[in-house]
Amino acid sequence: MTQSRTRVPWAAVAALAGLTAGTVRARRRLATVPVLDMDAAADSVPADGWHLITARGVEVDKTTLAAAVAYAEQTGLQLLDLVPGRLDTEHALGLLRDLDLEDSRFARTGEVRGAGHAVLVADSVRDRSGTEAETDLDTVELHTLLGRLKGYATAATGIAIAPGLAAPPPDLAGRAAELRAQGLPPRLVAAAQLTGLALLVRAAATDRRWGAAALALYWLQPALVLGGPGSPLRPADLRRVTAARPLHGAATALRTAASDDSASAQQHSELEALRPGYAADLKTGTERFFEPRRPDCPWCGSTRLTVRTHMPDLFQGKPGHFTLEQCGGCGHTFQNPRLSLDGLDFYYRDFYDGLGVGGAAHVFGTMGPSYRGRAAMLKPFGKPAAWLDVGTGHGHFCDSARDIWPDTRFDGLDMAETVREAEARGWVGTAHRGQFPELAAGLVHRYDTVSMFHYLEHTRDPLAELDAAAEVLPPGGHLLIELPDPESRLAGLLGAYWLPWFQPQHQHLIPLANLRQALADRGFTVLAEEHGAAHQACDFVGAVLLTANRLAPNPYAPWGPGGATVARRALRTAVQTAALPCYAAAAALDRARAAVARATDGGNAYRLIARKSPPAPGAR
Repeated sequence: MTQSRTRVPWAAVAALAGLTAGTVRARRRLATVPVLDMDAAADSVPADGWHLITARGVEVDKTTLAAAVAYAEQTGLQLLDLVPGRLDTEHALGLLRDLDLEDSRFARTGEVRGAGHAVLVADSVRDRSGTEAETDLDTVELHTLLGRLKGYATAATGIAIAPGLAAPPPDLAGRAAELRAQGLPPRLVAAAQLTGLALLVRAAATDRRWGAAALALYWLQPALVLGGPGSPLRPADLRRVTAARPLHGAATALRTAASDDSASAQQHSELEALRPGYAADLKTGTERFFEPRRPDCPWCGSTRLTVRTHMPDLFQGKPGHFTLEQCGGCGHTFQNPRLSLDGLDFYYRDFYDGLGVGGAAHVFGTMGPSYRGRAAMLKPFGKPAAWLDVGTGHGHFCDSARDIWPDTRFDGLDMAETVREAEARGWVGTAHRGQFPELAAGLVHRYDTVSMFHYLEHTRDPLAELDAAAEVLPPGGHLLIELPDPESRLAGLLGAYWLPWFQPQHQHLIPLANLRQALADRGFTVLAEEHGAAHQACDFVGAVLLTANRLAPNPYAPWGPGGATVARRALRTAVQTAALPCYAAAAALDRARAAVARATDGGNAYRLIARKSPPAPGAR
């Protein structure tokens, strides 16, 4: 007689494990949120130098204001988001799901997630940011303002629960607009919620043990996270929402999706306003955006060139196709034909600024550990006094590196206007705007450290940039460089969908051996290299993202054909929804790949530090 094997319902087990981890994580995050001491502030008067900004319908009593000011001054905060003690259940769970605090405050580069009800801001921050006395804001406007103000108080922004702060009824119709203000796509959030709930119900129907346990945990999650006698948050609707959790969750997701059209109407009108300008740029096609194809390698001059990959713009979906060729002599990979100056302007537009500023800020805001790792690489070799970050962009690295080098002066150089904003925020001390080779003569020996993190690959002539670094640095000065590694194995496996190809922006992908030789030719000695530590866990998630973008481009893009028809919108939503499980699997693969990269000191990027050698004896 053959004994049948019991099949393990892995999907249900994974769902239960994920929900358990999420519940424990939310409960722990709630415990990290400080609570204002209302008793100590009962008889105190708020100090001058502070301004309170509230959403429409929110009133803050004097005791709560005094307690908030006292807490901010005691902890050295300059910006404080106040969470009502009776915040509704859905908003409370959403806040805890996204909250990321370090020592009861937001990380320098991390995105700020507030409750959207009241914000206490120091007058110094309000003045530097140019914020007027805001009144009668809706929740969406307050979320947006909080994100902007945080840029002027990156290391001094926190959040606290105000037990006495009353919360108006939640605006369910404005849920989609609120998600957009926080950089989250409403339809995708709604689709993820509905898909997850449907899978839970199916698991419970097919497996009475693991599946039913997962659904039961989802059902009770609000009470488990927010309930109990010691919970600092006590939503008035907690019992009702918990009792009807599956139905309430589905209804909330459906309302979010239904209200998305009205919530995004303003954004779509802004996109349409850009369409005539893009139409004029594309009137004669894309040929003027490219220079003639060169027959030789820009690094070594060899004519042994082969096509490595060919792709369209998989990020924004702008018209045009791009070819990367590889040199058979030195292995250098480069864009051929390369973009002209007009092409650079066209393809960079609305990527890091304009339409793309929110997405860029989100990506840069997740890279705090990487920024600190880059800065720490210098520790064995010296203490920097003045550091110039070339290609600094918004200044995220300089701001984060102060955690490692608090006494160092960090300045930034970039072509974009964002470097001026970085100076206004205090992220860089002095902003230099322009091309590094053109500005180098005026920067000679003003810095003992120069960094180029994911910069050289964007430039038209990397060798000229290295010449500029050699000109600026004094003998004994340090140069730090980080680049994508074109010799990564996944570059061949994923082909055009390998994210670090980053077309059309990356014009040169430089093998490590080539960079070493170029530095030696300019009088630099390489002191250390890192591969695994420089790896960025984005290969597989990036491949899913680029594939989804290619299958269903943004129908509202102002450089597209126009006319966001129902069919195009439906295709976009369907593809993005179908990609959700692919993103989950890709994220797991990226985590595993990152662990392997760190263990083997290999990955999709490398960084090095080099010291400029003193001139040889007798040299002039």
